[in-house]
Amino acid sequence: MTPSCPDLSLERTALAAGALRVAGIDEVGRGPLAGPVTAAAVILDPRRLPDGIDDSKKLGAADRNRLNLEIRAVAIVSVAHASVEEIDRLNILRASHLAMCRALAGLSQRPCHALVDGNMVPADLGCPAEAVVKGDARCLSIAAASVVAKVARDAIMVDLAQQHPGYGWERNAGYGTRAHLDALQDLGPSPHHRRSFRPVHNMLYQGVSLSA
Repeated sequence: MTPSCPDLSLERTALAAGALRVAGIDEVGRGPLAGPVTAAAVILDPRRLPDGIDDSKKLGAADRNRLNLEIRAVAIVSVAHASVEEIDRLNILRASHLAMCRALAGLSQRPCHALVDGNMVPADLGCPAEAVVKGDARCLSIAAASVVAKVARDAIMVDLAQQHPGYGWERNAGYGTRAHLDALQDLGPSPHHRRSFRPVHNMLYQGVSLSA
């Protein structure tokens, strides 16, 4: 059986109900131990759709980079972030929602309706919205947002890797791979590590207890 690809069914339903513009919203970077969480909001033009838009997790880096450029050329796009400090202060879920709200607010044209990946709609999003479970695999606008957000965040992590070599962020994007955990043990946490995440928190706590 051929896996299904995301389509415009949900967007068409919202447009048929009276919406003039429908945005897809997705975020990347909830799981990593380092770096921001990044969200994108995308309003696609149904008449100008790049070929091959899909859940970013199903695409290789070359296809993601190509699609990112093509989506940005024909769609209304906004990318936003929540910082490590905000993640540690708010928790990762609320920080992810904050990044989503910022992404939607940054669109040059206000959507009438938003399709949000996941099972929750962020509070204070600013427009009517619906949560779409596994939306990046079902909804074309959310899939486009997943691609844009992934490319944007990966670029940030490559830049941070140059500033803080040794953790392998250019390869692992801040996720807790064995190589990253080993480097964290050897080098200690950087300013871009999330203090509220268990491996980093435990290391800092251990360090305090051993030196006390």
